[in-house]
Amino acid sequence: MDIFLYYVLPFILVLGVLIFFHELGHFIVAKYFHVKVLKFSLGFGNKLVGKKIGETEYLISSVPLGGYVKLLGESGEDTEEIAPEDEARSFSNQHVLKRIAIVLAGPVFNLLLALVIFSLFYLIAGYQVMTPQIGQVRENSPASKAGIQKGDVILAISGQAITSWEDIKVVVRKSPGIPLEMLVKRGDKTLALTVVPEVSSTKNIFGEEIKTPLIGVVAAGTFKTIDLGPGGAIKEGFKKTWDVTKLTCLTIVKLFERVVPIKTLGGPILIGQMTGQLAKENFAYLFPFMAVISVNLGILNLLPVPILDGGLIIFLLVELILGRPISIKKRDLAQKVGLILLIMLMMVVMYNDITRIFK
Repeated sequence: MDIFLYYVLPFILVLGVLIFFHELGHFIVAKYFHVKVLKFSLGFGNKLVGKKIGETEYLISSVPLGGYVKLLGESGEDTEEIAPEDEARSFSNQHVLKRIAIVLAGPVFNLLLALVIFSLFYLIAGYQVMTPQIGQVRENSPASKAGIQKGDVILAISGQAITSWEDIKVVVRKSPGIPLEMLVKRGDKTLALTVVPEVSSTKNIFGEEIKTPLIGVVAAGTFKTIDLGPGGAIKEGFKKTWDVTKLTCLTIVKLFERVVPIKTLGGPILIGQMTGQLAKENFAYLFPFMAVISVNLGILNLLPVPILDGGLIIFLLVELILGRPISIKKRDLAQKVGLILLIMLMMVVMYNDITRIFK
């Protein structure tokens, strides 16, 4: 029962919501342009349950690792039968920019979902920031030479108020070799100390060695919650969505550069494990996690792989430039190659997931 409650159910809910919103994007924009939608399915494979409402059949299918929206004339093949009265509503008969908008809508809706989740989460739960309290001072560091001690709280740097640990990092990064006047609270006393950041070697989140100004302190790891209000929550939601999007894109680049090992990739099993762990700790934690996965899903679908949305957008852009569509034969060949690449990737991530379990 615990496995179902904390692992299976959260996994189904998270994946189901992400797939639903992705396909909803395609569906809404297709409807906006009056394209006939034949099917809206959560999952692939055989139909488990379904109901036809109007001209669209809504389905839940047997393989829950995806979904699809089937549009009239989507294949672009002459063998597809289209009634004369539906010709104008065929996907293939729409202007190429409208088709790009329909395809692009899925990934865009994933990013919008992340924005909404982050904003609502910050509005309800507030925004947690790490306090500017010193937890450790390294020997012979600029901070140690300036007299900064463990337990000190940084109040201001060069006249700029400091409210979080991130504020300290931002100011220090911009000031290599520049003396910084720090206002420090130590117990009941307030002290003015001068620290000169030194450029040192450190590692970024990808394990790459970089040069950056440092003062040699470690955070105490204490947090405080800030009430942002509606406007602040939306602003922070935009910032968080943008940060996660940038990090996702950068991670993909680092994978191709072999900076990030391919063995770090995870798939459905890893997502299931993480949803289970978060659900056990607090079900509320599933929401920001869902937002992060939604961004990942949106960005990955924009990769220029023929079977993904990004690949189809490339085909459509080529059509826009050339003034004619790519031949069915060439498109089918490219999609087969894309499918093989996708299967290979799925095999790799499944192997990684299973290996992690046994380790």
